[in-house]
Amino acid sequence: MMTKPVTTPHAPSASAAPGSGAQRPAMPPSTPSTSRTPRRRGWFARMFAPRPVKAGESFGAPGQGPSLAISIVTVIVLLLLWVAITSSGMIKPLFLPGPRAIVEKFTQVMTEGFAGSTLWQHTLASLYRVFGAFALACVTAIPVGILMGVSRVARGVFDPPIEFYRPLPPLAYLPLVIIWFGIGEFSKVFLIYLAIFAPLAIAARAGVRSVSMEQIHAAYSMGASPRQIVMHVIVKSALPEIFTGMRIGIGVGWTTLVAAEMVAASSGLGFMVLNAAEFLASDIVIMGIIVIGFFAFGFDLIMRYLERVLVPWKGKV
Repeated sequence: MMTKPVTTPHAPSASAAPGSGAQRPAMPPSTPSTSRTPRRRGWFARMFAPRPVKAGESFGAPGQGPSLAISIVTVIVLLLLWVAITSSGMIKPLFLPGPRAIVEKFTQVMTEGFAGSTLWQHTLASLYRVFGAFALACVTAIPVGILMGVSRVARGVFDPPIEFYRPLPPLAYLPLVIIWFGIGEFSKVFLIYLAIFAPLAIAARAGVRSVSMEQIHAAYSMGASPRQIVMHVIVKSALPEIFTGMRIGIGVGWTTLVAAEMVAASSGLGFMVLNAAEFLASDIVIMGIIVIGFFAFGFDLIMRYLERVLVPWKGKV
């Protein structure tokens, strides 16, 4: 017995030609879209926005991203605040002169001089003392710190005197330095040298102690000698801490400069600031502070650049 195939009616096609008798299906009424195009953030919001996460990172490292724009805005705001306070007369010029008075005094000291020397001569004298002491500290403190890290005998010899005098302010042993070496140029350089030596030696020792034992064992397994371990593994691994100690040390050297130039100095930025303070010349005092800060900050930027070039693996291993 044959069965007749059952045919199911097809739904009318939506693309049926007009006049074919097929009707289009009713389309649901369109609802107005409630989503809005997001507004683009302003430059101020983009400046403080977090940096996009790098590939391979889940949330990004804390504090990553450039901060130059924020620093520039901060400096501009501080300058505007300084101008507003001095222009309004809230503080007398004797205590806080305005930026214009500082610029005028800067030009005057550059050309006519102050206390028998021009600003350039004061600056050269201070740079000679600070960077001379810094160079001597790098030549001596870094090897001593490395020895303290790799040898218990050196640590036992150098650690007590360094830890004893490190917390002392330079003004505490300044009279003793004068008694020993007089009031000449050597006593000033030696005082700054002592202030830089301790933090630099301690930073070098800390860098040596932070070297991972896996790196040392791997070098030994490859046949490296103890001297090669120190030169190619320990010293290179301690470079980030050494650079940090150098930056801290030069900052301490600049703060000690004023104390070193208190005694029998005839030139120098610290001497200029102290001499101007005796005559209540606050404009020269602020000018000297700005010049010292400029050179200290400039050297710190140079050290940061050298650290990025010579220690590219810092923070990545």
